[in-house]
Order: sequence, then structure tokens, then C-alpha cells
Amino acid sequence: MEYKKDLKTKKAVERNIEIIGEAINRILKEKPDFSIENARNIVGTRNKIIHSYDNISDEIIWTIIVRELPKLKVEVQGYLQS
Repeated sequence: MEYKKDLKTKKAVERNIEIIGEAINRILKEKPDFSIENARNIVGTRNKIIHSYDNISDEIIWTIIVRELPKLKVEVQGYLQS
């Protein structure tokens, strides 16, 4: 997997996941009824990355990129349109 070999890309992706997690965390504080399916998991992943809990594996990050971010994009777009 090329992703594992590219430290610059890995750090950029992790940073963006941190930003997404922080944004969702702030939204949840103001709007507890915020309806993003995995909002708490996203915030938890942000915390794990920032604090290096359990050293998140490349496979987990790759799964987030491939499987979770596209779903999140659709959910956020739907939320913004409502």
C-alpha cells in the first residue's frame, strides 16, 4: 500500500481527521441532536490520533479514508441541505 510509505500524506490525512473530529465535537456541544451517524466515534478517533492512544494503525486510517469519509460527506451534505 503506497499510503503506508508516504509519511507526508499520512500526517496530512491524520491532521484532517483531527480537524473533522474537533469540528464535530464543537457542533455536538452546541447541538446535541446533531444527526451524524458516527459522530462520537469520529471524535474518539480524533482523540486517539492527537494523544497517540494505542497508536492508530495505517489500516484503521485507510479504512476511514475509503469507507467512512465518503459516508460522512453524504451525511454532512444532507444536513447542510436540510
